[in-house]
Amino acid sequence: MREGRAADELRAVRLLRGYTEMTPGSVLIEMGRTRVLCTASFDPEVPRWLRDEGRGWVTAEYAMLPGASPERVPRTAISGGRVKEIQRLIGRALRAVVDQEAMGEGTVRVDCDVLQADGGTRTAAITGAWVALHDAFTRAVEQGLLTAHPVTDHCAAVSVGLVGGEARLDLDYAEDAGADVDLNVVMTGSGGLVEVQGTAEGRPFTREQLDVLLDLAGRGVEGLVAAQRRALEGA
Repeated sequence: MREGRAADELRAVRLLRGYTEMTPGSVLIEMGRTRVLCTASFDPEVPRWLRDEGRGWVTAEYAMLPGASPERVPRTAISGGRVKEIQRLIGRALRAVVDQEAMGEGTVRVDCDVLQADGGTRTAAITGAWVALHDAFTRAVEQGLLTAHPVTDHCAAVSVGLVGGEARLDLDYAEDAGADVDLNVVMTGSGGLVEVQGTAEGRPFTREQLDVLLDLAGRGVEGLVAAQRRALEGA
């Protein structure tokens, strides 16, 4: 057991929709002590390389606020290589479940700001960003800006790892820092894999261990998709 939860148990998940009022989609996601604010806004144009192609674009930005961790994160670190890599990951994850032709020629920008970090910030950002994106598209359909909802499936992400030889789901910071192997797994609601990021620290891990971790991640994503559905069913 770790902090009262089993090795295959998610941290407590909460999705608060409509957290801010100035964007068509906004969600505060809480996974344990990790908290990320996700907002989605529209731009009536597409990148230059997509003009006159008849399809839209979804992109993301990610930042960790200075007070998100015990040691202050300098604002100059916001545009570093790790941040750009996470931004691209979030964008790829969301585009995997969006019909870009149904969007028309417009761009949705999703902003994910980490308010408090205790591990799994990128996976929480993807899970929350999907709900913000879904709400933004719903608003666009209601306003007559789109004729059909472009989201084709759910998308969520979770971390898994080997800690002391045990496969664990949804690692917090302490577990992630001490893990022998850690993976970030992005999946669709129908079970398709979007991205798997995995690293061994020290000894390599086996194909059998990878399969165990992917199965564990799949069960975790099922729980996160269920949380997304409950959030969408709320007022």
